[in-house]
Amino acid sequence: MSENKATSLFMKLRTLALSLLLAAGHLASAAEKPNILLVLVDDMGWGDLNINVPATCADGTVRPPAISTPSLARMARQGVQLRRHYTAAPVCAPARASLFSGTHQGHSEVIRNNSFDAALENSHTLASVLREAGYATALIGKWGIGGGMESGGTPTTAAAWPTLRGFDYFFGYNNHLAGHRHYAKEESNADPETGMNAIWDGDKLITPDLDTCYSTDLFTARGKKWIADHVKAQPEKPFFLALTLIAPHARLAIPSAPYPAGGGLKGGVQWLGKPGRMINTATGDWDSYIYPEYRNNPAWKKYAEKRFGSGARQAIQSAQRHATMITRVDDAMGDLMQLLRDLKIDKNTFVVFTSDNGPHNEPGAVWGFKDHPAPAQNPAFFRSYGPMDGIKRDLWEGGLRVPCLVYAPGFIKQNHNSDFPSQFHDWMATFADLAGMPKPMRCDGVSLLPTLQGNDAAQKDGVVYSEYNFGGGMAQYQDYAENKRGRARGEQQAIVFRADDGRYLKAIRTNIKSADDDFEVYDVAADSHETTNIAHQFPGIQDKLKAAVLHTRRAYDYTRDPAAGRRNNSCGGFRHYDMTPVPADAPGETRPGLAMRRLSATCPWVPEFDSLPAAAQAATSTVADPAAEQLPAGSITEYKGFINLPADGNHWHFYLTLSNVPGTKAYIKLHNFQLVDADFNYTPGSTVNESSAINTDEAIADKTGKKGIPLKAGKHAITITVVQGPSAPGSFKLEWNRGPQGGHQTPVTTVPAAAYSH
Repeated sequence: MSENKATSLFMKLRTLALSLLLAAGHLASAAEKPNILLVLVDDMGWGDLNINVPATCADGTVRPPAISTPSLARMARQGVQLRRHYTAAPVCAPARASLFSGTHQGHSEVIRNNSFDAALENSHTLASVLREAGYATALIGKWGIGGGMESGGTPTTAAAWPTLRGFDYFFGYNNHLAGHRHYAKEESNADPETGMNAIWDGDKLITPDLDTCYSTDLFTARGKKWIADHVKAQPEKPFFLALTLIAPHARLAIPSAPYPAGGGLKGGVQWLGKPGRMINTATGDWDSYIYPEYRNNPAWKKYAEKRFGSGARQAIQSAQRHATMITRVDDAMGDLMQLLRDLKIDKNTFVVFTSDNGPHNEPGAVWGFKDHPAPAQNPAFFRSYGPMDGIKRDLWEGGLRVPCLVYAPGFIKQNHNSDFPSQFHDWMATFADLAGMPKPMRCDGVSLLPTLQGNDAAQKDGVVYSEYNFGGGMAQYQDYAENKRGRARGEQQAIVFRADDGRYLKAIRTNIKSADDDFEVYDVAADSHETTNIAHQFPGIQDKLKAAVLHTRRAYDYTRDPAAGRRNNSCGGFRHYDMTPVPADAPGETRPGLAMRRLSATCPWVPEFDSLPAAAQAATSTVADPAAEQLPAGSITEYKGFINLPADGNHWHFYLTLSNVPGTKAYIKLHNFQLVDADFNYTPGSTVNESSAINTDEAIADKTGKKGIPLKAGKHAITITVVQGPSAPGSFKLEWNRGPQGGHQTPVTTVPAAAYSH
């Protein structure tokens, strides 16, 4: 088939898919779809938001000073504060990978644990889902998950350039390390591939034109320009803008001038687009302006002398810069909110503000300030970790819990605080819900709209899960609980679960040496410092938790090719629970066959069936053998129940083949983890195995998909969802075999009907 004919067929199928969803009453009209503005900052702690600074310190220490964030405080009053929102990982690249892919770290196919310099897998993203829903999409700021070394990556060498992951437009840093530079032109080069700190406008390298352009101002001005231009050119088309600022991370760099008065269309930062003066704040000396309220502040001096003694001067010096960086972000948010009002779209725009992880204590010691060396940012000065313990790279609350504000007066409750535990992958489900689309089955999240609308009773519980490995120990800040000061990190794992009494509890284990290591359990709502381990209150909880994490995640199955000439910094390291056999369920008495639900509809991806609007009306029946079923053309079918494995095996393999009908695709989950992904980029008629590296940039046929899945004998919960293409009916075939076990490997056979029950 020619490329033009193939493209034409794809567009017809896409149009048909969307029209069928519309016919099913699912796709919202353009007028009903809100614009979506996602603002992600870098390393801003929960306690850096002044509305989170406690009035008194329970442990008797001096109350830390507050950073001025009036615009964010106003946003909280006019919207919702998610006070127990978790990042996916306590460090940059993995957190962003999970945010944009809609998967937690146990399912991230490439960028997991502590990996950098790898390309985000080619699958559904926030941008691709919203683009399918009719949105214009843009990313302005730091990407950092495009591939190439962290000191490289161009439009032609980065496998996951933003426009290859669903974005129509990109402006900013692709590579990770250059994204630490707040003045791209003036600061030392972090990108030998281009010879400069590469900021891209589309495919054009514009760093030489960026004299004295401070990152927060530059990205905000460009974001404002993009929004205004889009609303003028296509007022009927909703937009999704991911504005990913790099403050307050990296070198403690500060602006060159005060923030311009006003905001919106006429005031605030403005994009001028003139080489040498690209924005209106590109004046004065770079890295020179500290906000007046932070200069010579006697209250700060008194506080610092009592708290830091002889180190007070350096602590104040760093704190002035840190506070300036955050107040600058606050000014930018006020500017953006004014723009929405000026354009009269504030009532139809859904705004999310959050941070990629907890506060850092890093780079001042590495790069210093412009003209002299200085200590790293000290998160203890402002208690940037809030009433918690932990910072960046810790799975304790201070490293994982991040500030999160939502403003959407036309859609959510105002002046509302929610303690419902949520995580980054929930945004894909939420944004799909806003756009009137079902969420992809691959997405680990749940829509947060019920919580945001104040309807907690209707809120579905989500999955809050994280795994991360980093050496060394925790900081030894005096307001940490004694059981955290200097505590070893190592391999860490955490999961939130709901107790029988309705409390959401957190289970965590650190410095893991064995899959049998026990979890500690904390009621973080009452014990935010995580001092009192209450695991003993729940008999049998350890076996349940160890099974729960194995039922939630997949072992990493991605091999980086050294021949690709890129730094092998993926997360292929062994975790002690990777090869632990996943336990079977104990469902009690079951009946033969699988429970089946079906709707006459189709979708651009394999949806989670319950997120379809008519799911509640779909009748449930029993199917003895799903592989013997004929799938009607233009249908979505879900099979649910158990699959009985006849024997233990360290390398169980599964193979799925669908009919060669355009638009046909499927997704299979075992328990709550991905088993087979035949969705994104699937070629109808082909066979896909259980490898979780199928859509990665360097999947190597003879290395990936070979690990298999360690499974115990018995009944395992299974969900199979098939989207049958609209042009013809079809069927599917699921096969399995047990890989090498004691030198023996079973042949590949079709899963028999007798293996299924419900």
